[in-house]
Amino acid sequence: MIDDAEAAGVSRRAAGSEMPILRSGASGGGSSAAPSRAVRTGAAPGVTGYVCDAAGTIPGPAGAAGGRRTPRSRGGRAGTVAAVVQVVLDESQWRARAAAHRARVERWTGPHRERRRRREPHPVLDFLFTYYSLRPAGLEQWHPGPGVALRGAEDYLGRPGYVRDGDAVRLEPSALPGRLAGTAGFVRALLAATAARPPRLGCFGLHEWAMVYRTDTPRHGALPLRLGAAGTDAVVESLPVHCTHHDAYRFFTAAARPRNALVPTREEQVAHEQPGCLHATMDLYKWAYKLAPATPSELLGDCFALAVEVRELDMRASPYDLADLGHSPVPIETPAGRAEYARAQSAFAERAAPLRRRLLALCDTLLS
Repeated sequence: MIDDAEAAGVSRRAAGSEMPILRSGASGGGSSAAPSRAVRTGAAPGVTGYVCDAAGTIPGPAGAAGGRRTPRSRGGRAGTVAAVVQVVLDESQWRARAAAHRARVERWTGPHRERRRRREPHPVLDFLFTYYSLRPAGLEQWHPGPGVALRGAEDYLGRPGYVRDGDAVRLEPSALPGRLAGTAGFVRALLAATAARPPRLGCFGLHEWAMVYRTDTPRHGALPLRLGAAGTDAVVESLPVHCTHHDAYRFFTAAARPRNALVPTREEQVAHEQPGCLHATMDLYKWAYKLAPATPSELLGDCFALAVEVRELDMRASPYDLADLGHSPVPIETPAGRAEYARAQSAFAERAAPLRRRLLALCDTLLS
């Protein structure tokens, strides 16, 4: 069994990957001297990324192969960076990026559509298209994100937030629907609070077990329980249940809820969310599409791809028998299984950290 001390050690190692969003000093030229923001986006291939310092100096975009950079004014609000680097993509360039994004996510959207046509449920992957509300067509759609102008993209002018800029079209954050600022404010508060905490690695995925505890109607009724109903109940009763995620806890059975160490509520979500939680990591995908159309689709795709892997662990560690779907169990009812789960949980927390930073930077851009 992995004990508290060992779990705490893994938590500290995972926590070491977190970096706060940088905030620089006041921007030059203004007497009000409000702090400017250092905006950092990811440097994955094909993703526009840049860092603004207090003087408004922005190095070339990370990973933005092709395209011409030209400075654009953001308006002279005191205390904000007064210029940004604008990446201008010719039509062939942005269409290639859009096609690459679509091909990437069709790996999942295509089979999902085929299963729907056959009316064939998939208890692992359907979650990503049903619990999460973005439809496959929305996932396949490409958006460049802030700071990128597109030539030959007049069709984008009919989409919220896009404006003409010379001979190109770009996303203008101030032209986005007003609700997006409220969403960005909440997402920023939640993700910043989550990033500031060390991962908790002692839950062992018991939330899925608590959802079938002492019930005759499990959520995935077509799937057998590996240990049977009595064996499943015995595991829940033998281990501490410590779920911090409201949207997992709300599916606990009535008998399981009193066994949880806390009562996570929607109102206290910011106070409880922590980076070791598998559902908090999967939710990065939700926050990415909630910020659309401002979210670069490469970032959306990165969040979705990680969510797929996390969902697989989530269900492999569940009480269900997924052998017919090709998934071997992570038997958290054993010490070896709990250790395996904690290692995977820690690795996912590390991989989620840069995605969380990129989303935080996007929120800063939308709120600045």
